Amino acid sequence: MGSLDGRVAIITGAGRGIGREHALLFAREGAHVVVNDLGGANDGSGSDTGPAQQVADEIIAAGGTAIANTDNVATWDGAAAMVQQAVDEFGRLDILVNNAGILRDAYLASMEESQWDAVISVHLKGHAAPLRHAAAYWKEQTKAGAEVNASVINTASASGTFMPNAGQSNYGAAKAGIAALTLVAADELERFGVRVNAIAPIARTRLTLATPGMGAIFAAEVPEGEFDAFSPSNISPLVARLASPECKLTGKVFAVQGGAITELHGWSGGETIETDGPWRISDLAERLG
Repeated sequence: MGSLDGRVAIITGAGRGIGREHALLFAREGAHVVVNDLGGANDGSGSDTGPAQQVADEIIAAGGTAIANTDNVATWDGAAAMVQQAVDEFGRLDILVNNAGILRDAYLASMEESQWDAVISVHLKGHAAPLRHAAAYWKEQTKAGAEVNASVINTASASGTFMPNAGQSNYGAAKAGIAALTLVAADELERFGVRVNAIAPIARTRLTLATPGMGAIFAAEVPEGEFDAFSPSNISPLVARLASPECKLTGKVFAVQGGAITELHGWSGGETIETDGPWRISDLAERLG
């Protein structure tokens, strides 16, 4: 028996890279998988039914259960249709893994509005929309008397948490928003039997290979037989564990890369300065610098 036997999982952006590894592992662990992927290019342009269908076919050929989905998760209607497809096909929904993403890197002084909007939409709205519709489903299940034990795993990034990257203000802002969304959703959805966590993965994908200054690092060849610290397959076991019905963790954000997993903490208070009356600019200059 696998750790996800009989669970129904939606995985967005599952046609390639990390999402594909999630889908394959979830299926091996016994989950019924909705393989979502719009099939667009790195920058989000275009669409192609091939990637989602190929992964679904691969799962089925290996004896697993999967269906392909090509809805646009950055739209309310697309996210709603994806959740409904999971319920219609498999009778329920237990797991949502939000993973879909794009890149449109640019420095702030030259960034175009379309570059900002596209990245915020696919990443942040592309997490919020599926989460909204999955949450509504689980809420209705709870109201109907069902016992819900569900899990959401969001995908943040080092760029939006502990390792800001020049040229990725849109991406970093979206990923930081996803980390915050995770904490709020965990607080809101606990009453419905839903746990919400996030990962900040570092792995070799078509997006990281296209990241300025990082591509050469990720593209480095690994001698046969040696541990590949940047393989996307290193990320999925943590996601599978967070999706397991036995896992109790919620409201957590984990950095994961190679053989290392680190729990991340958000903004925390540092040194405090105080005054007994109104602040004076000169006081602040002396005490803050």
